[in-house]
Amino acid sequence: MKMSDFERIRLVILGGAGVGKSCIIKRFLFKTYSDKYRPTVEDLYNREYDLGSVTLKVDILDTSGEMQFPAMRRLSIATAHAFLLVYATTSEASLGCVKQCFEEIREQRADFQDIPMVIVGNKYDLTASHREVRIEDVSEWVFCELPKLKVKVLECSAKDDYNIMEIFRTFVTLSRILPVNGSAESGSGLKRRSSAYVSASSKAKPRSRSLIRRSSRKTKQQIQNASGAEDCNIQ
Repeated sequence: MKMSDFERIRLVILGGAGVGKSCIIKRFLFKTYSDKYRPTVEDLYNREYDLGSVTLKVDILDTSGEMQFPAMRRLSIATAHAFLLVYATTSEASLGCVKQCFEEIREQRADFQDIPMVIVGNKYDLTASHREVRIEDVSEWVFCELPKLKVKVLECSAKDDYNIMEIFRTFVTLSRILPVNGSAESGSGLKRRSSAYVSASSKAKPRSRSLIRRSSRKTKQQIQNASGAEDCNIQ
């Protein structure tokens, strides 16, 4: 597929409170980790990556895990190009929150089967003694009970930096910006070009308008058409 000179993707992070959504983002972007918990209202990060033939501009929206912001959640779902759904491997209830988030996506987005999604269980470092959710059960829910999706299921540990890079490499693959065995072999496959910014909406009134300029209609159609319908699980 011929790509344009630049692509822009808005990645929205959804999941319950305290599952480690912000920890995953900060581990990926800043290589940092903290055990301190600060509830998120809405934070927006931006990065540019040089993928060789294309410059990938990524907006990462970290959303609240609380359910008292339905209007903000609806807006984030409506403007997303990809979703990261996060649960905690130590909390069965958190998987229920992910399922609720998915139902909201399915209700609001007629194109939900074409949207890249990664469903990830964080806190893998605690599974030896506190596991409540098996990845096999999550995979069964995703691949057996739901329509075929552009999705992958992973487990990670923001604390131990386990599978964090794989999460974001998977989005590049699912979006068909790089082939499965393409440039991702060199480290992360993502070569940063600019620093991140964060809009700390917990300290300021959240914006109600989209903060991303969508890709061209032609490019969006190319990405959708390139998604193979044979298998929703990228190996």
